[in-house]
Amino acid sequence: MSDATPTVFVVDDDEPVRDAIAMLLDTVDLPHRTFGSAQAFLSGYERGRSGCLVLDIRMPGMSGLELQDHLLETRDPLPIIFITGHGDIPMAVEAMKKGAVDFIRKPFRDQELLDRVQQALSFDAGNREHQADLDGVRARAASLTPREKEVFERVAEGQANKVVAIDLEISERTVEIHRSQVMQKMAARNLADLVKMKILLDQNPY
Repeated sequence: MSDATPTVFVVDDDEPVRDAIAMLLDTVDLPHRTFGSAQAFLSGYERGRSGCLVLDIRMPGMSGLELQDHLLETRDPLPIIFITGHGDIPMAVEAMKKGAVDFIRKPFRDQELLDRVQQALSFDAGNREHQADLDGVRARAASLTPREKEVFERVAEGQANKVVAIDLEISERTVEIHRSQVMQKMAARNLADLVKMKILLDQNPY
């Protein structure tokens, strides 16, 4: 199993439950690792790994909710599916408000868990693709000169070259040159691409 392989991490202090979930995941060839406690998971988990976490909400020592808080604090995007008992539903709802992607009540059907896991893996793949796009746009934006950044901001907000020239007190021809450089450095095919990149950066500040 390579580090890039999406992996289902199962954390539950109940060994029969862990083993049953592992056997279920084996039937559909989903790579997985199991842990008997949150502490064991943190010791064996490499931050940033792709996949999802199937997590018991109540465990001795560090609870599932506390593990979720830890992952949030360290900005780890691993999607979490909580396994809950009937009395844990309010806790599970609160966990979802903090970013958990789903919860599943005990006892659960095999197919139900598999469906939730596949959805969580798809969610994780989408998140990572979005982050890769964002990282690329940020890197390209960082390559702009201060003046090019000023032109980028204004052009992406819909200002015409003439307006940008007046605003920055430079010639319209100079704006055109900077605009061409911005399009090239940002790898933008057209103005619409540039606008989308500006929106992406505005929505995801550092």
